[in-house]
Amino acid sequence: MKKFMAVSALTGAMLFNTAVAAPSIQRETVNQVALLQSLTLGYFDGSVTVKELKKLGDTGIGTFEGLNGELIMLDGVVYRANQECEINVVDNKVTIPFANVTFFDKDFSVKLADVPNKTALEARLNQLVNQHGKNRFYMIKLTGDFNEILVRSEAGQEKPYPTLVQALQATQNELSLKGVTGTIVGLYCPAEMSSLNTVGWHFHFVTKDRQFGGHVLDLDLNTGEAQFDITDNFTMRLPAQKNFNDLNLAQDLKEDITKAEQDRRQ
Repeated sequence: MKKFMAVSALTGAMLFNTAVAAPSIQRETVNQVALLQSLTLGYFDGSVTVKELKKLGDTGIGTFEGLNGELIMLDGVVYRANQECEINVVDNKVTIPFANVTFFDKDFSVKLADVPNKTALEARLNQLVNQHGKNRFYMIKLTGDFNEILVRSEAGQEKPYPTLVQALQATQNELSLKGVTGTIVGLYCPAEMSSLNTVGWHFHFVTKDRQFGGHVLDLDLNTGEAQFDITDNFTMRLPAQKNFNDLNLAQDLKEDITKAEQDRRQ
């Protein structure tokens, strides 16, 4: 009887431990903080910390509270490109109003050479997207030697916040980097994401020496390799603050998003 009771207690303990064990990390998931549409409307309040973001992924893109620079997450480190497109490592306590991150696992890669501009790069990458499935998410790390790459960043904003386009028109700064080596972190969103993000590619860049970077406006790639992580799952964390629920997210923001993605100062 004692032996039976001991085995029963051990079995019960094993079942209990299994029940309360922490869930495994979902590596095949793009984790999004808020919406690009909310950022476009001027919702710049941070809702997760850098520390919390690192629990959701090790690679990705985004921005910081107050639209205070461009976020590049690479190999688990969160970098900020400030208004001068200068890079620094960000403290874990800093908060984030919008980001997309995942745990990067390479599924395939492609060598690239003589890519004259951003449009040509997107066309080449889209060929691979179409081969592997255009309704999936893709995160890429493109490391290469660039003849030139044009990046931008912006200054942090004060409340009451302007819209994203207004903030960029007022404070956007651009930097042309010539003859540099570095890495583009890029996200591809499929068509079904049109009301939550922007469809297609979004690129951020950081130099190999971690000195400069930002949102990519254009490029001229000499040679490089793009690693692809195919990701079929998606989660989104919405801000809990009341003012988020006051936003009108039903309006069509495609034109503003395009301006924010592509427009230059000149």
